[in-house]
Amino acid sequence: MDVRVRYAPSPTGLQHIGGVRTALFNYFFARAQGGKFILRIEDTDQERYTEEALEDLYETLAWLGVKWDEGPVVGGPYGPYVQSERFDLYKEYAEKLVADGKAYYCYCTPERLDALRAEQQAAKSEQQGYDRHCRNLSAEERAEYERQGIVPVIRLKVPTEGKTTFHDILMGDITRKNRDVSPDPVLLKSDGFPTYHLANVIDDHLMGITHIMRAQEWIPSGPLHIILYEAFGWQPPAYCHLPMVMGKDGQKLSKRHGSTAVRDFRQQGYLPEALLNYVSMVGWSYDGEREFFTREDLEELFTLEKINKAPGVFDYKKLEWFNGQYIRQKSDEELLELLLPYLVDAGFVSLPVDGEGRQQLLLLTASAKERLKVLSDIVTLSRFLFEEPVWDDLSIFCAKGVDLGVTTEALTRAYGILRAGLESGLGDQEIEDNLMALASEMGLKVGGVFMPIRVAVTGSAVSLPLFDSIRLLSNQRAFGRIEKALDILKREVR
Repeated sequence: MDVRVRYAPSPTGLQHIGGVRTALFNYFFARAQGGKFILRIEDTDQERYTEEALEDLYETLAWLGVKWDEGPVVGGPYGPYVQSERFDLYKEYAEKLVADGKAYYCYCTPERLDALRAEQQAAKSEQQGYDRHCRNLSAEERAEYERQGIVPVIRLKVPTEGKTTFHDILMGDITRKNRDVSPDPVLLKSDGFPTYHLANVIDDHLMGITHIMRAQEWIPSGPLHIILYEAFGWQPPAYCHLPMVMGKDGQKLSKRHGSTAVRDFRQQGYLPEALLNYVSMVGWSYDGEREFFTREDLEELFTLEKINKAPGVFDYKKLEWFNGQYIRQKSDEELLELLLPYLVDAGFVSLPVDGEGRQQLLLLTASAKERLKVLSDIVTLSRFLFEEPVWDDLSIFCAKGVDLGVTTEALTRAYGILRAGLESGLGDQEIEDNLMALASEMGLKVGGVFMPIRVAVTGSAVSLPLFDSIRLLSNQRAFGRIEKALDILKREVR
């Protein structure tokens, strides 16, 4: 069998982690099997459809390096691949079901359906949903409705007896009593729009989809789709419902856990290769040990058998760690090109950057590389180079357990050691040893000496390595800041 899989999002919102993982699993399975990956746009929900969401879909897949073999833009033999361009097909197949006695025209008005729903809820009836009022109308009754000008919907005749079973590659056989399936759902609305179920089944069949990989939340739709396949006389594809993506609290991943839109991760400065690698490991494992995979690795190694049944946990800290590892694999030149947009947006530099200015930024990049979790961290880490520090709260100078008076004395003495060492050409390690000796002499932990220097030079307790910061800033600017900080501290402790 030639494997054909699809990613069929509805462009009603930005691409989120769960949807992207579904796309990646489908894509990698197709590549590993030498099959085709199809992109289909399910845009029948016109009220929620947005062009922004469609553009975000294309941009996200392009950013991740995921190319579809058939679909919008690239075309293919089973197009169009946008559902709103396939309405004539849906109408044709829905009417065929009516002709075959597998579906029927329903003339119930919205007012009747609202009243029915209210009545069922008030009576706490076991039967909730449509009551199949139009399922067995006579020709005369249908003609009367037509005479009144009521435009009907088309409903599926769901069997009222028996069971429906479908096999899931991960979950095994899933069976549901037919009486528990949605009672005679609408397939084609009165305005000619198909419902999700009709369009989905028709498109998957006509596009030759062999495997459907989608989230486990779609399991309840499985029996209904099988009934539809049987009504058409078609062979259903293989199903593989993917484990949910959860937060660390065991709840479905949502905005309360943090960013879920891929666009947010891009803006924060996650690398596409890091996000692709990490997301692919949420609910899938190659051997339980290996963690790092390129896109090419996964295109070769991905198998359905290694998908976990249990929900996958999306750990933001683990993703940060992955991203940091990928950042450190970049050369300084490569990394600088990735950092420049953030420095430009912050107003720190203007393009083009060349000559001495570029060399300085390369030194900044080399110093920052080990401390970057995301690319946008460069703004905080480099701010001291472009803006003078403001010490609104003087306690920032103080290491834990050290008061302002002792801190001021430590900075005064440390400044003398630091300046003398730098001006005499001592190496970083020698100066550091002298500062550590000062800490020991004063009965302080090393932070009691290094913290006030760091804050004076950079304005922050978290910064680049101290001596790198001074070199990037220049000795004279660093000395000037330390002296300014000492003036402020000494006035405070008098």
